[in-house]
Amino acid sequence: MNKKYLWFLLAGGLLTGCRKLDQVPEATATKEAVFGSEKGLETYAYSFYDVLPDANAVHRGDEMSDYGARTQAPDFYRKGSGFGSRQSSGWDWRNLRNINYFIENCNSPKVANPVKQHYIGLARFFRAVFYFDKVKRFGDVPWITKAMTVEDPALFNGRDPRAKVMDSVLADLNFACENIKASDDKTRSLVTKMVAYAYKSRICLFEGTFRKYHDYSGGLAQGLSGTANTWLDEAVSAADTVIKKGGYSLNTADGPAKAYRLLFTSKAPVSSEIILAAVCDPALSVFNDANWWWTSATYGARISFTRTFVNTYLNIDGTPFTDKPGYKTMVFADEVKDRDMRLQQTIRMGDYKRINGGKTEPAPPVFSYTYTGYQPIKWCLDDTYFDGGSRNDNSISMIRYAEVLLNYAEARAELGTFEAGDWIKTIGALRKRAGIAAAAADALPTVADPYLATNYFPDISSKPVLLEIRRERGIELALEGLRFYDLVRWHHGELMNLPWNGFYVPALDVMMDLNGDGKNDVYFYTVKPATQVSGVTYINVAETLANGTKNPQRLSNDTKGELTWLTNVERAWEEKHYLYPIPEADLQLNSKLGQNLLWK
Repeated sequence: MNKKYLWFLLAGGLLTGCRKLDQVPEATATKEAVFGSEKGLETYAYSFYDVLPDANAVHRGDEMSDYGARTQAPDFYRKGSGFGSRQSSGWDWRNLRNINYFIENCNSPKVANPVKQHYIGLARFFRAVFYFDKVKRFGDVPWITKAMTVEDPALFNGRDPRAKVMDSVLADLNFACENIKASDDKTRSLVTKMVAYAYKSRICLFEGTFRKYHDYSGGLAQGLSGTANTWLDEAVSAADTVIKKGGYSLNTADGPAKAYRLLFTSKAPVSSEIILAAVCDPALSVFNDANWWWTSATYGARISFTRTFVNTYLNIDGTPFTDKPGYKTMVFADEVKDRDMRLQQTIRMGDYKRINGGKTEPAPPVFSYTYTGYQPIKWCLDDTYFDGGSRNDNSISMIRYAEVLLNYAEARAELGTFEAGDWIKTIGALRKRAGIAAAAADALPTVADPYLATNYFPDISSKPVLLEIRRERGIELALEGLRFYDLVRWHHGELMNLPWNGFYVPALDVMMDLNGDGKNDVYFYTVKPATQVSGVTYINVAETLANGTKNPQRLSNDTKGELTWLTNVERAWEEKHYLYPIPEADLQLNSKLGQNLLWK
């Protein structure tokens, strides 16, 4: 976010709870100077943006997901890790106090009421987003609407029920949508009325589906499924407002082979589709580290897509890839051909090239980074200059029009009100942008894809439209930080246990050309050959490494098969993992908070 950090050091301990409200430090603007003018309110409001994730948090947001193999299994659900309340985090309320202080004091008669309502609307939008993140993570949390001091006994209250908190979040969102004045911001870095509606569609879809799929004996939304449709209706309404009044459209510049990726590599947000973004500014030394994170052998988590997920990308003719005879033993160079064009804009494949020292060179998957062969490029700039450090100047999307279309489609499908016209303007539009033939893209599915029904969502196997909407959401929004909580709200955390599998290797000791340029790229062995070919990466897939430890990278059938990664480390998703535990240090400060049941 290109925030204008010209904040006032506001009276009364604005940013901490350690000062009394009548103590004003030297060189600090008075409360009247801040709250008595529109400029003062505007300046204060920039501090709210700390509630939003920064650029790096967004592009890394799917670090823990079902489709991402990574260097290590997350401690959160790795068997035997001992993860519990001592390791938990996120119980931080400083941003909330800042927002509540503003709302309490935004009442000067010197400022016109519509102006005050606008800025209170902004504050309440950020409070809603703040609380949504807390509820997703912890479930029940205290609902606080005042800027408490350290002496306030309410600091030691217990938690409020999820239903009360989320009803209050919805009230904040509705106020924000009604009162924020600006409908458009050309920089796409500031919250506007349409940003509020877009986030409302995201939040209401989450809560509606969470209540629907978690209402069972002992479930986190037990007894709340009767209100699920209310939230889904709100999601439809909010998304529909953005669709009809926002003035957004899917980016189609440069055609299906480039339009999708441009959204993630452009310096300035692609304003036709991006609704809100974290914008970098070299003049202010504001960068992100996407290239470093997504290309480094040591810095990032080395996230690579799994084959199970890559199989969900359709063929370019709109048919499921997994309907192809022999798809299970197709080698990488063949399996990525003639697919949904988002695949070639998401991973290294085919004729993908990079710029190295001014020279453009073929860039197949690099096994110093990828464990599976499916190496992401979605957020990366193509010049290797950006690989070493925080140098990226591309904007990072936080929410975009494509997600709003998906929110609309899913909410209507869950409500049972989805029609053929809805498909054409949402899923059909996304697939056509990805190069899938119009007739196939616009065709409403009538038969469930057995691959999706078996490997992902057997509980909705009788609902082909909803299955396809979930397929589309996974592909379109991959690596945008939404996947983990999609699985949470659908009650499909068990997918986090899926094997981390990679592309198919037909035999040991065979050179493989991954991008079809006539040059060999990788060689898998159990006994390393005495001589090696320059430019080829040699990967040991023997059962045991030279130091006697088990090799984490194998082939599924020993001498051939899919690459596998970390099969010797057990990931064990349990029901408790749908929430995080309350951190132990915070429980010690306030025992009334209580621990989430299954973490006790």
